[in-house]
Amino acid sequence: MIAGFIRRTYLALKRALDICAAIAGILLLSPLFLLTAVLIKLTSRGPVLFTQTRVGKDGKIFDIYKFRTMRVDAEKETGPVWAAANDSRLIPAGKFLRKAHIDEIPQFINILKGDMSLIGPRPERPVFVEKFKNEIADYEKRLAVKPGITGLAQVWHKYDETIEDVKKKIKYDILYIKKFCLWTDLRILLRTVRVVFTGEGAR
Repeated sequence: MIAGFIRRTYLALKRALDICAAIAGILLLSPLFLLTAVLIKLTSRGPVLFTQTRVGKDGKIFDIYKFRTMRVDAEKETGPVWAAANDSRLIPAGKFLRKAHIDEIPQFINILKGDMSLIGPRPERPVFVEKFKNEIADYEKRLAVKPGITGLAQVWHKYDETIEDVKKKIKYDILYIKKFCLWTDLRILLRTVRVVFTGEGAR
C-alpha cells in the first residue's frame, strides 16, 4: 500500500513537472523554433515539421512531432528504414539538427498532450516495435511507462545502428523502469544537458 502511494505520488509529481517543463521549454526556446524553421526552409523543400506514428505506454499509438531532418518522401521507394547517424536521406541541415537534438524540441507538444514524458524510453515506430518484440527478450517491458524526449539509454549509449545497439539500450530502459524516481529523472536531465552541449552519447 505504501509502495503504491509513493509510486502514485511520484507519477503525479512527474506529470506536473512535465507540464511545467514543456511550457517553459516552448516559451524559452521559441526563438530557436523560428531559427530552425528558417534553416530548414532555406536548405530544403517541404514542411518544417513532420509527424510520425510511434508506440507509447501500453502500446498506445500516437503521432510524434519533430523538426524535419530528411528529404520529403524519404521512404517512398524503400518503405520504413532504420535511421542512421550518417543517413544519406538527411537534408543539408539535418545532421546538425540531430546531433544537437534540436529536431526533438517539438515533442514538448507531445508532453502537453500526455503522449510523452520528459524522461523515459524513446518511442519507436510500430513496424520496429513488432520486429524487436520478436527478436529481443523483454523488449515489451519498456512499454510499461510513457516514452520520453530523453532517457537513461540515450544519455549513456551511442546512436543505435544495429540490433545489438538496441539490445544494449533495452537494458538501460528496463533499469530505468525498475529504479525510476525524481532523483533518477534529475540525474538523467543533467546528463542530457551535458550530452547536448558536448556531443557525447546518445540519441
